[in-house]
Amino acid sequence: MNNIKPHTPGELGKLIAGNLRGRRKNYKLSMQRLAELSGVSFGSVRRFEETGEISLMSLLKIAIVLDSADEFAQLFEVQEPRSIMEIIDGNL
Repeated sequence: MNNIKPHTPGELGKLIAGNLRGRRKNYKLSMQRLAELSGVSFGSVRRFEETGEISLMSLLKIAIVLDSADEFAQLFEVQEPRSIMEIIDGNL
């Protein structure tokens, strides 16, 4: 995983796009094949890999194909405190 911490939405999009590209290549899928399997247009896949910009629905479709849906399901999940000190310190 990449250790660069993004500071803007654009940087985060590019980081996610780079991760997607790596996973797509690990699955030995071309952009065209990923587009076919996900139902996302080839142009959207290519634009995402180049710019980091994509609609949420298209990104979720791609995530399902690349076995990453669980990671999205955990996004913004409420964290339960593990100790009373986390509650007192506000470190949840």
